Amino acid sequence: MIRGKMQEDMFQAWAHDAPRDTLAPVYPDGCRDVLILRRPGRRAEVRLTSFDLCPRLAALPAGTTVQGYRLRPGAQIAAGSLRAIEAAPDQAGAIIRNDLALSGDADHAIRALCSPGAGAAAVAGDLGLSLRSLQRLLHRLDLPPPDYWRLLARARRAARHLGGPSPLAAIAADCGFSDQAHMTRELLRWFGKTPRQLQRDGATLALLGQPALGNWTDEQSSTR
Repeated sequence: MIRGKMQEDMFQAWAHDAPRDTLAPVYPDGCRDVLILRRPGRRAEVRLTSFDLCPRLAALPAGTTVQGYRLRPGAQIAAGSLRAIEAAPDQAGAIIRNDLALSGDADHAIRALCSPGAGAAAVAGDLGLSLRSLQRLLHRLDLPPPDYWRLLARARRAARHLGGPSPLAAIAADCGFSDQAHMTRELLRWFGKTPRQLQRDGATLALLGQPALGNWTDEQSSTR
């Protein structure tokens, strides 16, 4: 088990302010976030997000500030750590860095499932597991099944290519879709927009390009 204090790229800090009532778009990215929400006149609230399966809107009342910690894909944090953050929100970064954990096998599997053309059975075999055993491993860690990681990583990879000059058919082929129509269906499923709609939506492409599943790094922009 990898611990946060042993690996510096286990989470990414970000912040967001809502000066007015806001509906903030949230897209599946293969990560969970620890959120510290502060509202005028109220005690700070700590939440751990779930894995998103489709796009959604997060309602933020005017005056809300959000301090977020995006956890590396597959990383886990215990309920006791969340209670510690609630008691000392200003120490959230240190608590997460010290307490965050990641199964080495799960990390290897998730990284492998993000590779172009990856198959769940082949990834399991590389780990010395059957596909069923890999599914059980992820389930035991309260992580989504192999196809979640594989299909979302493919969709995110395609989205990152949409800002470039390549034709849509070429992007679909390069990212492992059967054809352009297949890519369109998958991007609609995960992000709620067609490839051409995303090409015209720089703000959404920027969100989809932030470090998360398939492009995790130790660099992060200051907003989400």
